Amino acid sequence: MPAPRQTTGVPGPVAWHGAIKTHATWLFYFASIGLISGLGAIAFHTLTELGMHYFLDTMAGYRPSLPAGEHPLLPHTDTPLIRWMLLVLPTAGGLVSGWLVYTFAPEAEGHGTDAAIEAYHNKGGIIRGRVPIIKTIASTITLTTGGSGGREGPIAQIGAGFGSFLASKLKLSERERRIMLAAGVGAGVGAIFRAPLAGALFASEVLYSEADFESEVLIPAGISSVVAYCTFCLVFGWGSLFAAPEFSFSSPLELGPYAVLAGVLLLGGWIYSTTFYKVHDAFGAIPIPSHVKPAIGGLLTGVVGFFLPETLAFGYGVLQGGLFNELPMLLLLGVAGGKILTTAFTIGSGGSGGVFGPSVVIGGCLGGAVGQVFQLVAPALAPDPGAMVLVGMAGFFTAVSATPVSTIIFVSEMTNSYSLLLPSLLVCFLCQLLSRSSIYREQVANKFSSPAHAGEMFTDILQEYTVRDMLDRVRWVEPVPEDMSFRRFKRLFTSTDQHYFPVLDDKGGLTGIFSANDVRAILLQPHMDDLINMRDLARSDIIKVTPREDLGSVMRKLTQRNLDALPVVRQDDPQALLGMLGRREAIAFYNEKMAELRERE
Repeated sequence: MPAPRQTTGVPGPVAWHGAIKTHATWLFYFASIGLISGLGAIAFHTLTELGMHYFLDTMAGYRPSLPAGEHPLLPHTDTPLIRWMLLVLPTAGGLVSGWLVYTFAPEAEGHGTDAAIEAYHNKGGIIRGRVPIIKTIASTITLTTGGSGGREGPIAQIGAGFGSFLASKLKLSERERRIMLAAGVGAGVGAIFRAPLAGALFASEVLYSEADFESEVLIPAGISSVVAYCTFCLVFGWGSLFAAPEFSFSSPLELGPYAVLAGVLLLGGWIYSTTFYKVHDAFGAIPIPSHVKPAIGGLLTGVVGFFLPETLAFGYGVLQGGLFNELPMLLLLGVAGGKILTTAFTIGSGGSGGVFGPSVVIGGCLGGAVGQVFQLVAPALAPDPGAMVLVGMAGFFTAVSATPVSTIIFVSEMTNSYSLLLPSLLVCFLCQLLSRSSIYREQVANKFSSPAHAGEMFTDILQEYTVRDMLDRVRWVEPVPEDMSFRRFKRLFTSTDQHYFPVLDDKGGLTGIFSANDVRAILLQPHMDDLINMRDLARSDIIKVTPREDLGSVMRKLTQRNLDALPVVRQDDPQALLGMLGRREAIAFYNEKMAELRERE
């Protein structure tokens, strides 16, 4: 949490009162983000339910099956299935959403989680206020007219946008704004998927493509996610998104099929990411107005959906059937392959939606198909195909997002099933270890690679080392006696390239210092040669350092007067000069230590 902490001494009543007030203020901020994110999730879910009723159901007669934890807001119509409408609706939806996005908020195109990640790393946590509104409307139109996408991208931008807005209005620091943005991401995702712990973990894990967490985000996102989850469930009911049988893990031999599943998921994840960005780049190269491109993507989506309607919209009903092993293998494989295409066409063309939802559908379908294959060829080793669906959901998204920990918790919370944590750990960590493709292009490798942490990393590294660690880089310079005349100094000055000149008394103690800049103004004034000595030119308020001081303190002192070097004195004798430590040497030392850290990774 960004609030300052008492680190030394025993705090008195005033200190305790101040700390409680500070923490209460931050708690209010994070709870407010959770409340708005929860309300945003309610609004978005309501809009998508109404849109599915009036577009897909009423106009096309297509009623996608739902997961057990969701129920239609309005009763189904009697409209028979009109397949050609499955071509028209995604095209029209893409045209309208494309016009909205590219007219009012171009940064709302595509999957919104990537935009939040970019804002965190590169934009100081700033998201324009109109982006969440446009994202919500455009995503609702895209997804309810048959476009393939998920809910997490839009709701992540809703939460992130409010966190950024609140931090800006309160004039908080850039770091605090980033934290509140990430808290909004966790709150929105945790609410819409009814997975509050996973939402908090996701917000801190999705920022990086390697095994790294944004630790300072975890508690704020956790608080916001709990409030958002409770707000959402007060309206739409408690419980998990999916129902699942009582799965079990009963034999280490079952890990063999799960390891094979990991290989299938890795291949599928590579095909998914590659297809997605090849389609994205191909649409980017088409020389037509950007707002028309989602309509073309919608038409291509409709072509796939014409033959396989299960690949349109969310597809969570397919997962629900797969968890109970109610679907044939060919349908599972068809939905997996078709969903890769429809998601690439919908979002890669500039349509608006998330990629988490399609990813878990693809992974679950692949898992179910692998499970059915093992039941045919090695029934003694085969886990329940429904269990493979659950583990496949987690493993596939890990393969394309590098978020193994949050994804395991996501799937466990979404299905209310925690009995498969062991195979999920194996599959997800194999996918994390071996995958080289991420659906989130704005992820950076780790904190060392994030522009958001550039200054913090510099300070942290420097604080780990002291001046003693680089005494070999402390340069000895020629001191001058206090009583040296300016005439004698001029002869010394012309024969040296020194910039700083320590001044010593007759006992060799440091009493002052001056720079070459201090004397240049009087070098051409001959009448000063015998009138002043070096004591008169030296500054007595010396900024100096000792061997025990950390290099972070050294850098702060260097910046106080914009100095290039500081005198180093003995710890037990502040007048005993050891030499001069330069800014350039300190930065070079930092760069070497950073290089060593990267080599260890």
